Amino acid sequence: MALAGQSQPNAARKILIPGDRIPLVPDAAHQSKEGPLKVRVGPGLQQEQGDLVAVKAGVLKQAGGSKYWMDGSQKRYVPAASDPVLGTVTARQGESFRVDIGSAHPAALSILAFEGATRRNRPNLDVGSLVYCRLSVANKDMEPELECVDPATGKAGGYGELKGGFVVKCSLRMARGYVNACSPWNRRLVLITLNYSLLNPKNPIVTILAESISFELAVGLNGRVWINAKSCAEVIAVAKVIQACDGAAASDINKLINHELRRLEDAMDTS
Repeated sequence: MALAGQSQPNAARKILIPGDRIPLVPDAAHQSKEGPLKVRVGPGLQQEQGDLVAVKAGVLKQAGGSKYWMDGSQKRYVPAASDPVLGTVTARQGESFRVDIGSAHPAALSILAFEGATRRNRPNLDVGSLVYCRLSVANKDMEPELECVDPATGKAGGYGELKGGFVVKCSLRMARGYVNACSPWNRRLVLITLNYSLLNPKNPIVTILAESISFELAVGLNGRVWINAKSCAEVIAVAKVIQACDGAAASDINKLINHELRRLEDAMDTS
């Protein structure tokens, strides 16, 4: 599918405001044997009578020929299906947990939404536990529902309880950039050495850090990033880089990262 009257490069930079309609027309380049590919609508858009309608202001983005979403500045996270998120368990109610993911309403996480979980083999999560999970249901008329399994494999796939480490907050735009730089099948990355099969080399923040520090990241599209490393100094350095680069110009990223790495080397030398 393609935007009517728009070439592909221009469509990716189209600025929209709420109420704008984007007609879709069949694209021969994205036809399959079964027919046209299904359009996947992301945050900021709704599909009505074959057209896409913007529900928030921003820049229209497109990927894979059939995925559309709005890239804009917002503070509160709006749940969207299939989004990986970081949440904190706030209560246990019967056979589910209540999880705070930073949205307007808490999400529900079933005790059976874990790899190998049964009614006898239940996960033991306490109030305050940090979980990395995926949104299985996100509807404006229903409370969000979470799961800690990859639906494609039925395995955990990196989802589950996170122990140790430190959580920092960043803008939603920056969080989405981190996740887009990672492979879709491995959102939780152990960065011992730079591995281009897992990371997009166009993302300078994670790749430059990975050359100097061994650390682990779990990034949620709700603007929360979990960091774990061998030492507290390395965790603090990664957290400061993420916060310093949030909203910074692309030309300043290398300078900010190198500044924090030098401070880390000085702290390690003095200790």
